[in-house]
Amino acid sequence: MSSVDTTPAPRLVELSAADLRAHLGEALAVYVEAMDYPKGTEIHRAPMWEEHTTRPGWRGIAAYRSPGDGAEATERPGASLIGIAYGYRGAPHQWWHQQVREGMRRAGADPHTMESILGNYFELTELHVSPRAQGHGTGAALLTALLADRPEARVLLSTPEVPHEDNRAWRLYRRLGFTDVVRHFRFSGDSRPFAVLGRALPLRPSTTGPTGARP
Repeated sequence: MSSVDTTPAPRLVELSAADLRAHLGEALAVYVEAMDYPKGTEIHRAPMWEEHTTRPGWRGIAAYRSPGDGAEATERPGASLIGIAYGYRGAPHQWWHQQVREGMRRAGADPHTMESILGNYFELTELHVSPRAQGHGTGAALLTALLADRPEARVLLSTPEVPHEDNRAWRLYRRLGFTDVVRHFRFSGDSRPFAVLGRALPLRPSTTGPTGARP
């Protein structure tokens, strides 16, 4: 007997910088839960997330579990934020850019290759879905909505290394065509190995785009 997933699709909302700052506590709660970080991590991350909203090209998308159907879902965004994604245009003066450039240099990339990858990119800074809402396509919906119509030539991200690339994040990135830029790289101040992945833009647009309604 086959089963059918009847979980309703999340409602995606494009955020302004002011929106994210207003709902920063909810977004960081999803982040801490998704990353399994200790409670209190959000206090230290909040200033960084706020600063990121001031960077050129910043864009954010939130996923909500709608409280109902029809007009109710349209008029009331709902109290249940289940996913958050944001990023901005990469630039040479940014710490992440400098770290990735150094990682590529150590891996033997030549200057032309580094420039072709780092010359014009969108940094996917955060993409998180509450564990209670994973497995229903929310991550893919957030990612494709975030990258829709971006003017940059490519998108780059970093994600922790895991054995055999065996988690939801890795499967999502590979399914959407992300390839290796740097593997087993350690960012300054973090002992964990990370992979830097990237792919050319545009990305296939999501079939369920953001509503434009404010949270």
